[in-house]
Amino acid sequence: MSSEIPTSRIARTSKLGAFVAGQAARQVGTKASTIGRSEEARARVLERRSLEAADQIVSVLGSMKGAAMKLGQMMSVIDLGIIPESARPDFQRKLAVLRAQAPVVSFGQMRTVLEKDLGVGIDAVFAEFDEKPIASASIGQVYRARLHDGRTVAVKVQYPGIGTAVRADLKNLALFLRFSQRFRPGLDMVQLGEEIRTRIEEELDYRREAQTQHEVAGQFRGHPFIAVPDSVLEFCGEHVLVTEFVDGLVFDDIVEQSQEVRDRVGEIVYRFYCGSIFRNHEFPGDPHPGNLLLRHDGKVAFIDFGLFKRMSTESIETELACLRAASEGRAEDLHSLLNSLGVFPEPDLIPADAMLEFVRDAVGWYLIDGVVRATPEMATDVLIDSVDPRSKHFRKLRWQHLPPEHVFTRRAELYTFGLLGQLHAQANWHRIGREWLYDEPPVTELGLEEAAWRNGTP
Repeated sequence: MSSEIPTSRIARTSKLGAFVAGQAARQVGTKASTIGRSEEARARVLERRSLEAADQIVSVLGSMKGAAMKLGQMMSVIDLGIIPESARPDFQRKLAVLRAQAPVVSFGQMRTVLEKDLGVGIDAVFAEFDEKPIASASIGQVYRARLHDGRTVAVKVQYPGIGTAVRADLKNLALFLRFSQRFRPGLDMVQLGEEIRTRIEEELDYRREAQTQHEVAGQFRGHPFIAVPDSVLEFCGEHVLVTEFVDGLVFDDIVEQSQEVRDRVGEIVYRFYCGSIFRNHEFPGDPHPGNLLLRHDGKVAFIDFGLFKRMSTESIETELACLRAASEGRAEDLHSLLNSLGVFPEPDLIPADAMLEFVRDAVGWYLIDGVVRATPEMATDVLIDSVDPRSKHFRKLRWQHLPPEHVFTRRAELYTFGLLGQLHAQANWHRIGREWLYDEPPVTELGLEEAAWRNGTP
């Protein structure tokens, strides 16, 4: 496979278009080939075609990198309901390649980017540098190296030309959003597109990410079960990010652990992503399996702070008030609060009871006071209820206008639930969440450990 990344808008549009057209043709062929066959035979054909599609997704989106590749990463976490149940485990294993081991760009090309940013040769900064990447993500590859002071570090280097490629994707996104206006007339697609563009543009600047990661590492320093590797600011540039190296189990290995381990990791993931939203008013906007590792000391390390969102205290307080109203079944109060945010261009089009039902379906997993075992299918249902025209909520909620910054909190919650579903983690998520929903004392062992740490931190 060529390591060249298509960067022009025309090339990227045609590449995606060819892939979609090819899949459509195969779908027609699959339907034709299953006519007259038994249920078992049809299932085998659909399963084979699904796995072929996974291989193509890895090939096409992996070679494109950038914003396009994030679609494949999402599909590796959240089942969109289009894959036969028997094929889903193999399908997601194939897509997992997009999380950590996507098709690589040659080191010769990456070295040019690295040394241009450093302003010196590799040997001047690193005592050792492994040229084989340990991970490949949407806009960069990660290498293991050792500084002259002995520290082992992870070095993330942007793909050459990826900025041009991502901006081409963003222009195509603008076209897609204008098309989507037909299905969601209540949404301000211009404002939403601008918010997405801003966040992605920030993600392209590794200097910003380095500073963010340094600040978050400081916030969680000494935490009993969360670890954030610090950035080495003096060696970071616009296209190069150097951070402390983290060794541990990757997500696919965590999934193979005992239920007890998976439940513990699940609670930590929930506390880090959702807890950060409501406690710190800032959060990483890209929860997915490639961004966490289970260290050998039991701590969960979180990486990748390129897509990072900060929110005002007022916005967070309004969100908390909405969640409390939904949890307590106060439909009219919820409707009034959402209306104050400008969610309803025409309030009468969305009855209060319908809005309450939708919110409970979307985040009921942590509004219900009881043990909930997350599954991939549950995360799928939440996504489909939000965007599928066939869902019971769509006809009325298509008129809602969720402000863009709140779209990112919903995205973070959905992706977090997707992670919990992949782990099949179970807990009373509501009782954990009451710590930030109602400022109540913790009821779990991890909650007590974290509270002790917070109380002992200046």
